[in-house]
Amino acid sequence: MTGPPPARPGAASDGRDDADVITQSLDEPELFAGLYDRHAPDIHRYAARRLGEGAADDITAETFLIAFRTRGRYDTAHRLARPWLYGIAANLIGKHRRTEVRALKALARTGHDPVAASWSDRSDDRLTVQAPLAGALASLSPGDRHVLLLVAWADLGYQEVADALRIPLGTVRSRLNRARRKVRESLNTDPAFTSAEQELNPSWTN
Repeated sequence: MTGPPPARPGAASDGRDDADVITQSLDEPELFAGLYDRHAPDIHRYAARRLGEGAADDITAETFLIAFRTRGRYDTAHRLARPWLYGIAANLIGKHRRTEVRALKALARTGHDPVAASWSDRSDDRLTVQAPLAGALASLSPGDRHVLLLVAWADLGYQEVADALRIPLGTVRSRLNRARRKVRESLNTDPAFTSAEQELNPSWTN
């Protein structure tokens, strides 16, 4: 697979929510493809920003393989499966944390890196602007980085992050506050602070 998987038209308009699809797929496994159609592009984009395009292909495929194999344990009280899927992806990304940190440090040092360059279709100039942010993200602990980027890049709410990572809501808040503080402190020492903070998300400081 190359690039993010396309969503099939109408996949989210058949009247079934994620929990319905997962439940029905226990008897009709082929229906699980509907969950892939709905969420694989977003999972792929998130993984690509974290680890690069090539790794994102593997992360996305393995995320949905694990989801399929463990779907019988899914809590159908959660009608939307996004937090569950992002949690699986985050766990897989965590196994590549050395690769991620190495890429972030390289980008912070040089303004360009083969892995980081595949995060998006931005120009080299835009990647150079990202350099101070990359250094700030590399300095975070894995747990803090997961929480910050699930909020900023995956657009998950606090409770969704708690569900995804299987941690208390209070832990999400404390990790997020600590991550924001550390990133602000790092970026405030760089003249590109204003531009770099916007690379996370316009509302990442809320």
